[in-house]
Amino acid sequence: QVQLVESGGGLVQPGGSLRLSCAPSGSTSRFLIMAWYRQAPGKQRDLVARITSSGSTNYADFVKGRFTISGDKVKNTWYLQMNSLKPEDTAVYSCYGKQILSDYWGQGTQVTVSS
Repeated sequence: QVQLVESGGGLVQPGGSLRLSCAPSGSTSRFLIMAWYRQAPGKQRDLVARITSSGSTNYADFVKGRFTISGDKVKNTWYLQMNSLKPEDTAVYSCYGKQILSDYWGQGTQVTVSS
C-alpha cells in the first residue's frame, strides 16, 4: 500500500528554520486533506497545520505566524516551512493525508531545536 515519507528533519538552533516534506511512496489519488502533526516525548500528538485540496489552511495557535503549510499538486507532496524555531518545537513531526476512502500517516521525522 501507499506510504507517506517525511524528510527534512534534523537539528537546528533556536531561531533557525527547517522545511519538512511529505510525499507518497508511490502513485496514489489526490489528498483531500494534508496535515502535519507533532508529538514530543510524554506528550499527546497535536495538529500543527492543515491544508485542504482547495488550498484552505489552518494552524495551531502555537505555530501561527512561524510555520507555513503548502502543497504541490503536480508532485502530490506537501511541506511545512518552519521558521523562528523554539526549543519547545522539538518533537517527532508526522505527516497525514486523507483521501476519500483512505487515511495515511508517515513514520515521522525528528526535529530537535537546541543550541
